Amino acid sequence: MYPTDYLLEIKNLSVNYGGVQALKNIDIVVKSGEVVTLIGANGAGKTTTLRAISRLVNCRSGQIYYDKRDITRYPAYKVVQNGIAHCPEGRRVLARQTVLDNLKLGAYTRPDSAIVKADINHQFEIFPRLFERRNQLAGTLSGGEQQMLAIARALMSKPKLLLLDEPSLGLAPAIVREIFSIIQNLRTTGVTILLVEQNANLALQISDRGYVLEAGCITLTDKATNLLNNEQVKKAYLG
Repeated sequence: MYPTDYLLEIKNLSVNYGGVQALKNIDIVVKSGEVVTLIGANGAGKTTTLRAISRLVNCRSGQIYYDKRDITRYPAYKVVQNGIAHCPEGRRVLARQTVLDNLKLGAYTRPDSAIVKADINHQFEIFPRLFERRNQLAGTLSGGEQQMLAIARALMSKPKLLLLDEPSLGLAPAIVREIFSIIQNLRTTGVTILLVEQNANLALQISDRGYVLEAGCITLTDKATNLLNNEQVKKAYLG
């Protein structure tokens, strides 16, 4: 039985890659409307956590509850159908397809073609640069434009929960600020966000709460403002 009113609850979750335990009995909760950040060093298990939620990797043990459903054994397409979108590290746009085709493919689980067209126009309102490049091949976009496209494509599935993995990776500081402004504005549309981000300082500034992952374990969780002022977190992750 689903025990709480959280939108997402991860309970005692473990994930193995071969003989290596990538996640070790972690617990994470996300309330509807929150922005929650996972911070930690490379290899700590942040990306694995998102991939487990979206069912791109199998769980060794534990449960993942989303919107009062146990999705631990769902296939990945069913996770998307139920309202979780994953914007992966490295953007992963379809380079030989146009911006417009990438957006259409983001809505592949939806049968409502007329509403999909309206939602594409809505994404162009959020990301005007994508409208200017709508017929351009995605592989020819700049890094920042590709990140915008990756987020817009994820939003085309109409998610309640958006999983964002390293949206600032490889981008110039001015573009990073633009991307984070967009992320911050997304919460006003009712989208809940679970964020993995190398720029922990910036991520915590737009978050409600955060979790610190170390070697596959949750070692600390608190309000984002408290984590920003935590000396241990400052020393390890905030520079």
